Amino acid sequence: MTTLPPAPPDRLLNVDFAAHNAEVKSIWAAYNAAKPTPRVPIIFGTNTRYFMFNALANPLGVTFRQYLADPDIMFDTQLRFARWSRFNLLQDQELGLPEKWMLGPDFQNFYEAGWFGCPIEYMDDQVPDTMPAFADAPERVMEHGLPDPFGGLMATVLKYYEHYQQRAATEQFCDRPIHINPPCGCGTDGPLTVACNLFGAGQVCEMAAEDPDRLTRLLTFITDATIARIKAWRARTGLPATQEGYGCADDSIALISNDMYRQLILPHHHRIYDTFGPTGFRGIHLCGDSTRHFATIRDELRVNCFDTGFPVDFDRLRKQLGPEVRLQGGPHVELLLSATPQAVREETLRILQTGVADSGRFLLREGNNLAPHTPLENTEAMYQAGREWAKQRN
Repeated sequence: MTTLPPAPPDRLLNVDFAAHNAEVKSIWAAYNAAKPTPRVPIIFGTNTRYFMFNALANPLGVTFRQYLADPDIMFDTQLRFARWSRFNLLQDQELGLPEKWMLGPDFQNFYEAGWFGCPIEYMDDQVPDTMPAFADAPERVMEHGLPDPFGGLMATVLKYYEHYQQRAATEQFCDRPIHINPPCGCGTDGPLTVACNLFGAGQVCEMAAEDPDRLTRLLTFITDATIARIKAWRARTGLPATQEGYGCADDSIALISNDMYRQLILPHHHRIYDTFGPTGFRGIHLCGDSTRHFATIRDELRVNCFDTGFPVDFDRLRKQLGPEVRLQGGPHVELLLSATPQAVREETLRILQTGVADSGRFLLREGNNLAPHTPLENTEAMYQAGREWAKQRN
């Protein structure tokens, strides 16, 4: 059994977890069935950065370098973070001890660039990242053909995945079993975002404007490699070749015009969605303000859920996309980090009062991904404001 140091005092000890979880279950069931809900679901996006730089969640002071260098440190740290979240971060997710813990190898958003050959760099007080390794000669990325789905950095991911499975088969945490999710090789941050990571955003934008055929060749290679990797990893981890519904991301489309998106990126998005999610629900996450592309993505890719990833004009977006499209978003992460709870409450109510949630197809969350050191008083102010709006409306 995994034994970890005692955690700091928990914030949510006075919450009735059974009642909370029953309410949350009913809200999500209605939301997922596209039925009227008593209120919008309210969640907070967190990743390892949020917990790593939070002394309450990370009292041992584990660093990213330590975390990524040792599968046991990664495994134990994820369990500690998962437990802290369930007893401290109030949201419409299951709270308290789960039936089973869910975790998997975590190689952040650099795993694709790292797999293609970009070296990982560690920066003070930041997440690890890569620098463009092919900026001087982008075609070098194609010199050796498609990369091995289980080679390079993905060989490390596979090693960690197998180690996780071995530990989970024989261990429990807080008297609960541990389940290992498929790792990052089964997804993608999107072909244009990967291209920017490999070649540099400036280089990519120049090619888009001056030599689109060259950029198309590079994007085709990236998409070919991505599809081959995802297919191999889905097979290796026991996932079906396709699924009913699919979602991915491509944050860097915020850099280009809609005409460029249609010409250069849409065909590659088509290939990814049609390969892995030919039918059913489709979603996309887009950091930055990419709303100028949303109607195209809805109409051409049949995407019916947009995680806005950044504060946008929710009233205009709802009117543009119609009542049936699901939207996710909320107050700016900087506001949640730095403002007073009252200011957070007012901004949350302002967003909900735009009409974006009137059809029941809205998920309230931060825009986007909680920053380290965000006060829990502010996340709770946002959560309670969402509940307050529902009471006023009903």
